[in-house]
Amino acid sequence: MKALHLIRNKYIKSSLLVFAGLLLGWLIFSRSGGPAEKRPQEVTRERQEELTIWTCAMHPQIRMNKPGRCPICGMDLIVLREPGAESDDQAVVMSESAVKLAEVQTSIVTAGKSSKEVLLYGKIKPDERLLQSETAHVPGRIEKLFVNVTGETVRKGQLLAQVYSPELVTAQKELLEAVTLGDKYPDVPEAAREKLRNWKLSDQQISDIEASGKVSASFSIYANTSGVIINRRVDQGDYVSRGDVLFDVADLSHVWAVFEAYESDLPWIAVGQKISFTSRAIPGKNYVGRISFVDPVIDPVTRTASVRVELANPSLRLKPELFVNGTVMTDPEKNSRQLIIPHSSVLWTGTRSIVYVKIPGTEHPTFRMREITLGASLKDSYVVQEGLKDGEEIVTNGAFSVDAAAQLAGKHSMMNPEETGVAAGHNHADMNVESSSKSDQVRHSTTEMKVMDRSAVRNMNANIERIEFSVAGNCEMCKDRIESAARSVTGVSDAEWDIEKRQIHISFDKKKTDVAAIHKTIAAAGHDTDKETAPQKVYDSLPECCQYRNR
Repeated sequence: MKALHLIRNKYIKSSLLVFAGLLLGWLIFSRSGGPAEKRPQEVTRERQEELTIWTCAMHPQIRMNKPGRCPICGMDLIVLREPGAESDDQAVVMSESAVKLAEVQTSIVTAGKSSKEVLLYGKIKPDERLLQSETAHVPGRIEKLFVNVTGETVRKGQLLAQVYSPELVTAQKELLEAVTLGDKYPDVPEAAREKLRNWKLSDQQISDIEASGKVSASFSIYANTSGVIINRRVDQGDYVSRGDVLFDVADLSHVWAVFEAYESDLPWIAVGQKISFTSRAIPGKNYVGRISFVDPVIDPVTRTASVRVELANPSLRLKPELFVNGTVMTDPEKNSRQLIIPHSSVLWTGTRSIVYVKIPGTEHPTFRMREITLGASLKDSYVVQEGLKDGEEIVTNGAFSVDAAAQLAGKHSMMNPEETGVAAGHNHADMNVESSSKSDQVRHSTTEMKVMDRSAVRNMNANIERIEFSVAGNCEMCKDRIESAARSVTGVSDAEWDIEKRQIHISFDKKKTDVAAIHKTIAAAGHDTDKETAPQKVYDSLPECCQYRNR
């Protein structure tokens, strides 16, 4: 009985264990849908991992389906394509790490009233309305000069010179004879006096001749204005004819400050605007005036127009030919609200202006290239005429890096306005790179005809070169001239001259131009580089503030 009881208990325990195992298996597999069936979430996650393609920033031929290091240079791989990115042929998707590495920064486009600080360079000039010439009214020889130094100050009525004139001696004799005939012919003496008056003899001088009855061999020339002798045209002993200029006299109590405004700055300059200026010759002194005249004609050589300011100069501290630096601050209240973006956000390619707009609501930083139309250039920003809206977010730093990512991904870019159709997941067997997936191999086979397009994109990236070299210059006018000359070279996509370091940074296509051509073009515009010298004739035609040699 005892043995039978033990056997029965053993069977009961075994049955209970089998039942518990079956119940546990049913609970587990009923929740998971069976051991061979995976959950939809797991499938989606694995599918996303298959679609994410990683590449090397230095070796774009590398394609891998998981993060890691480049087998060539060992750099960390970056995301070339995110799942869903291929739905927008212009979207450029970057990982968070790639954005930080490239120092990509964005900002919101806002509307505001544009203003610009226009820098002008010029010189002090005499007021042309106060310039006068001391001339010889009778022909003869300069017997004596009483003022013979340029820069000497003279007063009105001051004796300047004495002239010996045979014609004047004859006219004086005629006067004395006419006086003796005055009783019979009263008009004759008056005619003789009028002749002497036409030679600028005063009535007092004529009366002295009549009273003395003697003929004077020399004629005195007196100053007809007060001012400074700015040019002496004769020396003692010279023969002069009637009307010859002896001295140029300028009244410097009022002067002009004449500035040269580059044509790109003219839209910001108008008559009546305030301008403040300084001179190194008068440190600590700031002058303020108003623009009284803007030359309507552009100088064909310097591409500038003269801007004039009239100034009182009672102390004569402002001397002609003195260099001055002026600043015109435009009034933003007179301008309508306009969209303004930083210089750093714009990529240039010929006549096209490109920015990258951030697409909102995406899981990863996503950007789209957009061509815009720019208006006036401000100090550190541009006015946007078309292509952007208030509130949009654009790349303001690192736009070139985003454009490079677009080129790697075969998207629309600055140098490639049309999509190249680069397929992600391209497999390079010679690099021993893992196959992305069977689906990637299928996509590779359907894009075999686009291999040449992909190769062209890589070649284009290889052809873009950035260089920097020294270019001589002084001011903002030099900066505009140098950068314009560099951008005029076919193949140059960007040029920026650092006014402090006198260095220019240039991006260009090696297939279209070379460094020597860029040097020659800049030198032809009047600016020496570290390899080319500007022609002397072109250099001499630059405004004086731009002439950098011997400084």
